[in-house]
Amino acid sequence: MANLKEIRDRISSVKNTRKITEAMRLVAAAKVRRAQEQVLRSRPFADRLARVLQNLQTRMGFAGADAPLLAERDVRRITLLSVTGDRGLCGGYNSNIIKRTEQRFAELKGQGYEVDMVLMGRKAITYFQNRNYPIRATFTGLEQVPTAAEADNIASEVLAEFLSGSTDRVEIIFTKFINLVSSQPVVQTLLPLDPQGIAVSDDEIFRLITRDGQLGVEVSKRENASAPLPSDFVFEQSPEQLLNALLPLYLSNQLLRSLQEAAASELASRMTAMNNASDNAKALAKTLTLDYNKARQAAITQEILEVVGGSAGMG
Repeated sequence: MANLKEIRDRISSVKNTRKITEAMRLVAAAKVRRAQEQVLRSRPFADRLARVLQNLQTRMGFAGADAPLLAERDVRRITLLSVTGDRGLCGGYNSNIIKRTEQRFAELKGQGYEVDMVLMGRKAITYFQNRNYPIRATFTGLEQVPTAAEADNIASEVLAEFLSGSTDRVEIIFTKFINLVSSQPVVQTLLPLDPQGIAVSDDEIFRLITRDGQLGVEVSKRENASAPLPSDFVFEQSPEQLLNALLPLYLSNQLLRSLQEAAASELASRMTAMNNASDNAKALAKTLTLDYNKARQAAITQEILEVVGGSAGMG
């Protein structure tokens, strides 16, 4: 009977765990929707900013512009900005970014560059601090749905280091959102800015949808918002002044987009991990219930045999 009690307790524990993982899946799904809405809200500003910068590029050409954020340097020191989460229970999301950051660090060191890091998320901070990597700055406690204020704060940090000359190049390593079950760690250059990368023709919008009771992602191309401004559009300031004022905004916007991609990837990974955990708990509970029924039937059979044996002995 003790064995039956142990199985009952384990079945109860597995069912309670399934309730928790299912609740976490639903919370992650709701946050993915919020991340999606934020991407859509921030897009008009990003599109109009890209249009203005494209017009400036057409009128003055960025090659001869006196803009520190566009200046190419002799690269000696490179800063890696690695984006992970503060929490786990999201599959391989954090470990994949940490592994990619280690690989990139080793690649650059092997090429003779000095490399340091700016780390986002407790998972990356804990990992790299324990291994004595050179860390320039850390950020924790960020919202799971990134905000423009947070992106501005981080952009100001890396911008100050770049403009002061303490680093010659800044690369960001984050997870690009592909769909609910797939994401990919990527490396992109934040600084110096690439004028050729201002207009992205294949930019995509992801929308979390519900179809036949199942969550899914619908991907659509963004509308072409990079049409030229009117020919009679007049700038009050000089193009150089406008350029130096707009490029930091463009940097912050690029960083915000990367953080949004990473947040969507983390939440989707957590959804998938919790969904798998719920399915596994359901299957385990079913198996344990079968084991319990078998053990219970065996115990009943044993009791009947004992009663029959006792009766035969008395006869």
